[in-house]
Amino acid sequence: MSESPSVPGSTPTPTPSPKLTPKPATKPESKVDAGELDRMVAGGEVSAVVVDRQAGKTLVSVHADRAYTSASLVKLLIALAVLDRGGPAPQVQKMLSRSDDDLASQFWSAYGGPSIVTGWAKKIGLTGTRAPADPGRWGDTLITAKDVARIYQYVAAHAPGTILAALRAATERGSDGFRQYFGIPDAAGDRPWAVKQGWSCCRPTRMLHTSGLVGEDGRYIVVVLSEHPASVDYATASKRVTQVVSALLG
Repeated sequence: MSESPSVPGSTPTPTPSPKLTPKPATKPESKVDAGELDRMVAGGEVSAVVVDRQAGKTLVSVHADRAYTSASLVKLLIALAVLDRGGPAPQVQKMLSRSDDDLASQFWSAYGGPSIVTGWAKKIGLTGTRAPADPGRWGDTLITAKDVARIYQYVAAHAPGTILAALRAATERGSDGFRQYFGIPDAAGDRPWAVKQGWSCCRPTRMLHTSGLVGEDGRYIVVVLSEHPASVDYATASKRVTQVVSALLG
C-alpha cells in the first residue's frame, strides 16, 4: 500500500532521474484485493479491516459491512458493560483471555442480555451490530468487520486497561481447549499483539474470527471475520484465516 515517491519534472535538457531511496515502510504492506481474500477462504466468506490508529487512516476495507454471527467477539461488549457498572475485573480478564463461555453467560444474564448489545452499539456508533434473535444466545449477535474495528478504537481510547491487559494475555488454548492463536497471533511474527478471537459451529456454518491490535502501542487494528462450510474443519479454516492475516500484514 506504499505510494511511489514523486519524481521531479523534466527540464529542457533531459537529465537522468535521480535514484531515490524508498522510505522505510510505516504501515503494513497489503496488495490483496477482495478477490484474493475470497480465494483464500475458498467456498466461504471473509471480511477484513485494517486501521492505522496513529495516522487515523483505514488501510484495508474488504466486505466491511458484511454481517456475521459474532461467536466470542461479543465478549468485548460484555466486558465493557460489566466494567462500566463496577463488575469484577479479574473475572472479566479471565473471560477475555481464556474466552470463557461460562463467565460470558453469567455476565450476559446479570448485566442486561441483549440490551448490552443495543446499548453499547448506540454508544459507540455501531451501525451493523444487532442483538441476537434468541436473547439467550449471546454468540448469535450480528457484527461487521467495520463495527469490530470501531469497538477497538473505543477500547484503545476509552476503556479500562483491564480489557487490553486481558487481550495481551490471551492464552494459546481457550477454556474449551480450542487453539486460539490462529490468525493474528500466528501471523504477527515478532510484532506485539492483543487479541480477541471467536469460533463457532454449526448453525449451519463454521465461524472463525480474529481481531485485535498489532504493533508497538497497538498501532494497527486488524479484523478478519470469516464463515466456512461446516465441511471445512477448524484446522483448515484456521490456516486460511492465518493466511489472510499474513497477506494483510505483509
